[in-house]
Amino acid sequence: MSSMNLKKIEDEALHLSKEERAQLVQRLVLSLESPSSEELRSDWLQEARHRAEELDSGAVQAVPAEDVMSKARSLLK
Repeated sequence: MSSMNLKKIEDEALHLSKEERAQLVQRLVLSLESPSSEELRSDWLQEARHRAEELDSGAVQAVPAEDVMSKARSLLK
């Protein structure tokens, strides 16, 4: 983006209401802190591989969904 476009965006942003500027700042900050979709896919793929290795090696045991839901319901009572 050229500096001319950035200046125009800045000028327009300064004409927003205080609440709108606060929302814009929040969205801009979050965009800097949020991982990209590629990073998220990579992280989830690594986690899936790690969990699959744990199951394959026997380091962890799978628990049937019915058992998990039954225990969760009993804790909510």
